[in-house]
Amino acid sequence: MRDQMRFVFRHFPLVQVHPHAVSAAEAAEAAGAQGKFWEMHDTLYEHQRALEESHLVFFAVSLGLDRERFIRELTSHAYLEHIREDILSGVDSGVEGTPSFFINGARYRASYDLESLLAAVELAAVS
Repeated sequence: MRDQMRFVFRHFPLVQVHPHAVSAAEAAEAAGAQGKFWEMHDTLYEHQRALEESHLVFFAVSLGLDRERFIRELTSHAYLEHIREDILSGVDSGVEGTPSFFINGARYRASYDLESLLAAVELAAVS
């Protein structure tokens, strides 16, 4: 198994800074249920100032998602409990902001530039 890597994304919406962060997380999960999590994730980050429900629906449609299903899951808060679990897990792990990275279960606190992150992952792979 040492030749494999797993990348896990957990939500930690900072509602004090981004009032629509929870809705955005719900939109990402609803998109993920239709196989488009990362596409929605990237879209949301590209448009952080446009996260009202109408924007989220527009993004979903532009990604080819089932509009009615997306709206139904968003308005019923189908993924809110999952997001709450991510938040609690983050708090338990000492997460205070985003992004936060862990490598082999240890909090990574060095630089987040690609070169530094890759070096840390490569070092962990041989340790």
